[in-house]
Amino acid sequence: MSYASTTNVSVSKTKGEIDGLLRKHKAAGFGVFEEQTRAMLVFEMSERRIVFHLPLPDQLDKEFVLTARGKARSADAALAAWEQACRSRWRALFLCIKAKLESIESDIESFEDAFLAQIQMPDGHSVSEHVKPRIAQAYETGTMQPLLPAPKGGA
Repeated sequence: MSYASTTNVSVSKTKGEIDGLLRKHKAAGFGVFEEQTRAMLVFEMSERRIVFHLPLPDQLDKEFVLTARGKARSADAALAAWEQACRSRWRALFLCIKAKLESIESDIESFEDAFLAQIQMPDGHSVSEHVKPRIAQAYETGTMQPLLPAPKGGA
């Protein structure tokens, strides 16, 4: 079962909560862009542009148009199931952002560490998009650093 799978909080209310949370933490340039099966949330904070890509469920997926037993759902039931999945995704994104901001506020990690994967670089790609291929290559080639560095002084 996914996070907030039974939430009654509307998508629009969650977006408003995200907006309020970001404003409270002095974010600038906040925006949400949506298409059928994805959304993008963008804001600027601490002189960095942060971009979250949120995959949204496809309204025509089997999980919405068919019951667990494979029977066709009514149009209203299919719409209700899809809307529930959308509400759950948006609540999860809100939780993610809230947790990162709390981690920063509690001095657990820096802003850059908390949002590193979502920082947009000047070329338009995220840090994650830059680094993931290098991580995969390091694991494929086995060129990993040891878990513990060698002791200082050669002992």
